[in-house]
Amino acid sequence: MADTVPLSFEQQIDAARRSVDRTLAVGTVTPTQLDLLDEQLLWVREQYVYTPPAQMIEMLLGHLSEVEDLAAHRQPAAVQVRLSELTAMIATLIADALMKLGHLRRAQSWYATARNAADDSGNTELRARVRAQAAMLPYYYGPIEAAVALSKEARILCRNRPTPTAAFASAAEARALAKLGHAEGAEAALRQATEIFERGHARADTGNDAFAFPERRFLLYMSGTLTALRRTAEARRVQESALALYPDKTGIDPALLHFETALCLAHEHSTEEACQLAAATFLRTDPAHRTPIVEERARQVVEVLPPRVRGSRAARELREIVALPPGQM
Repeated sequence: MADTVPLSFEQQIDAARRSVDRTLAVGTVTPTQLDLLDEQLLWVREQYVYTPPAQMIEMLLGHLSEVEDLAAHRQPAAVQVRLSELTAMIATLIADALMKLGHLRRAQSWYATARNAADDSGNTELRARVRAQAAMLPYYYGPIEAAVALSKEARILCRNRPTPTAAFASAAEARALAKLGHAEGAEAALRQATEIFERGHARADTGNDAFAFPERRFLLYMSGTLTALRRTAEARRVQESALALYPDKTGIDPALLHFETALCLAHEHSTEEACQLAAATFLRTDPAHRTPIVEERARQVVEVLPPRVRGSRAARELREIVALPPGQM
């Protein structure tokens, strides 16, 4: 075999450039494919607003598999960013659905994946949004300090820009601080959320999208804050306003608002009325949406009652209803 003639310096430089050009041309995703993926995910985000979580997970995993297959190959930077954004959004919705179904450890892992993907995209708005969404898991299941930390991080990333995500982050922080018992901080965060929301940009959010933050969602978070602060008269007015904005075909948010009304009644020592409302809300919730997070909110109504009345007939009936297997309701 003849000896290989060593390349000259100039030839090495030219060969290296050609190699880089070939690598850059390897991308397998066309702009049309990306647009179709965006359209498909937008449809899924709209479906998510009212579709039961177990059904959504199967749908979301199918879309994630398609995005993952494309992201596994070397793509131009702009394409890779969009694929990371899609991955972050899908992973967030999977995490949220798992949380609703009570799979808490898996939900936590998927939220971590969503944050990694959002950070990889470099999209600051998305990074903030994923963190605000992730704060829901510790808000409902603890530790509440983690909910405060995540929502605060989201708020800082937003830098008070008048966007739906900025309003969402501040509202999430207010709700978590109120549940933690930090009234002054909660009220300040709620004022900030209200100011951002009312600047106009957030109000343009229509809400037919799981990644939207429309007025009804803003009022849901305000309700949670006011209920935790035991400003019950204000909370009930907010709950009524929010419920009027929800369409008939919606997920569990209306049920959560009714449970917060029941909590307000419990704080006002209207034990029987609180338990009856919680029981009625639980029973009329679509069985497909009657997930562990709904059960947890119903039980909380009994937990906030004074110990001396937790054994009352209304409280016992509520506990029995929540404990019944789905087929016996």
